[in-house]
Amino acid sequence: MISLDAVAVRRGSRLLFENATLAIHDGQHVGITGGNGTGKTTLFKLLLGELGPDQGNVRLPGSMRIAHMAQEVIATPASALDYVIDGDQQLRTHERALAAAEAAGDDARITAAHAELDHIDGYNAHYRAEQLLHGLGFSQADCARPVSEFSGGWRIRLNLAQALMCPSDLLLLDEPTNHLDLDATHWLEDWLKRYPGTLLLISHDRDFLDAVVSHIAHIEHQEMRLYRGNYSAFEVQRAERLAQQQQMYLRQQTRVAEIEAFVRRFRAKASKARQAQSRLKELERMQTVAAAHVDSPFDFRILEADKVSDPLLSLNDVAVGYDGRTVLRDIKLNLHPGSRIGLLGANGAGKSTFIKTLMGELAPLRGVLTRGTHLRIGYFAQQQLEVLDLEASAALHVQRLSPEASEQKIRTFLGGFDFHGDAALSPIRPFSGGEKARLALALVAWQQPNLLLLDEPTNHLDLEMRQALTLALQEFGGAIVLVSHDRYLLRNCVDEFHLIEDGRMQPFDGDLDDYHKRQQQRDRDSATPALAVEADAAAGAARGKQARQEAAARRAQVAPARNAVKKLEQAMEKIQGELARLEARLADSTLYEAARKAELTELLQKRGVLQQQLSEQESEWLEKQDALEMLERESTQ
Repeated sequence: MISLDAVAVRRGSRLLFENATLAIHDGQHVGITGGNGTGKTTLFKLLLGELGPDQGNVRLPGSMRIAHMAQEVIATPASALDYVIDGDQQLRTHERALAAAEAAGDDARITAAHAELDHIDGYNAHYRAEQLLHGLGFSQADCARPVSEFSGGWRIRLNLAQALMCPSDLLLLDEPTNHLDLDATHWLEDWLKRYPGTLLLISHDRDFLDAVVSHIAHIEHQEMRLYRGNYSAFEVQRAERLAQQQQMYLRQQTRVAEIEAFVRRFRAKASKARQAQSRLKELERMQTVAAAHVDSPFDFRILEADKVSDPLLSLNDVAVGYDGRTVLRDIKLNLHPGSRIGLLGANGAGKSTFIKTLMGELAPLRGVLTRGTHLRIGYFAQQQLEVLDLEASAALHVQRLSPEASEQKIRTFLGGFDFHGDAALSPIRPFSGGEKARLALALVAWQQPNLLLLDEPTNHLDLEMRQALTLALQEFGGAIVLVSHDRYLLRNCVDEFHLIEDGRMQPFDGDLDDYHKRQQQRDRDSATPALAVEADAAAGAARGKQARQEAAARRAQVAPARNAVKKLEQAMEKIQGELARLEARLADSTLYEAARKAELTELLQKRGVLQQQLSEQESEWLEKQDALEMLERESTQ
């Protein structure tokens, strides 16, 4: 078990943790959430031993193997494949031992080294590394390319692959999806679901957290609180804790009315039926989400321009590309006020090239692109962060756009993006990536566009800011073209998808789940024979008749254990349902009046009994879940 006991950590004069306590059991997948600067990365440094607590204790099993995703971007002449394999340091040690034994002609040592390599599946290391690279979007040709030839984002992917290659009992991942497209994000999601060890994951992608984690460790007010369940479950539980603060539903009810109007208007329209159903699902969880984010420091809107053209942009048989090379061809599209388009497709398919053409950074290679008279574009891309003036303040950035604006108006506006006091008036050089991204979005919002072109706007943003951006985009009255791997943002802000693939852009008839299924089938259909043959050979080499018989016997033991775990989960869900109903009754303010004291006492006693039952059930579940996971691991060996 990993435990933090009454931990306090200071960084300079800033107190990050005070009396923080946390216990994580073997095999749990835990999402680490909290605002930027609350100490998520510091927690990783504590676990890695790179930082010691000022007070309290951090305890890990002494034999625990830890793998973590490096954040620094390095340039090395080593090939991508060799760089990933370097993540398995034990393998490299045995390879060096084998080479030394062969050089010395020591048969005994050679035999021992071969046995060690066979024991750790070292002879299939190249195959495993290639599978990791392929899943993260690298081509077969990329495997032989030097790391130094890849861009920064692709080198971060290599760091991720290297961490996954490392055999580990504890895996620490800090924002692993930041530089991934949807396809690679789905692949990583599936890989982590199968990871048998303990996973600690810092992420601001709620759909990713929902799919991968079993617990949420939320950091706020210098403390850590562990919640059982995925991120959606965390929102529900935290909303219950914040029930006394929920005097803020006016803005939410406005959004509810908008959704209901959308559903009434488009439910019967075939082309919009799927979007109407999506809005209904959003409405179902609206109150929970709003309550969980009641204390968000962000409150802003993106106002659209007073004047508007229709269409805002028109493309007729347009080809886009650069340096004379065509990336996309035969594009036909009209962007009207209120259009909300999400672009799907793998990295490198041409999504950013298309957006740069709409923006005017690239000229069409062929065809006609017509811009409306009153078109006003708001453009966000990752390179926007690089052109910010580090010596200027956030307020000065806005003032340069509108010299006539008053200081008070600018400061009020920036306050909605949580830039207050010195944060608004001091140079932005010390800003984090998230703070710079917030400023870049603020500059877009200040200009009151009628067309938003957003290329991965959520990178570096924490969950609270992502939620605020989602609400702002929902309320925005202009047109939106959005590229993002954040599925929550896409689902809640987009009405139609266009697929960019094989040099063309076409409307996609389906939602994100349909796209994921399509890509899975496409991957299965396009799997290279060489990889299939190699996989079969690796599997055949790893198993013999006796091993298969032993695995079959172990699998026979799994079913009863799985049924026992399932029964306990059902029992816990029943108790949690009863507790939720009790909490709803306890939220009634009249219950605390003197005349109802007996009823209140009875409810509190009942809650105590249920909480004790739930605690006992959870302890039993943990034991049986650990036993089940051990059986499942053994049955697959």
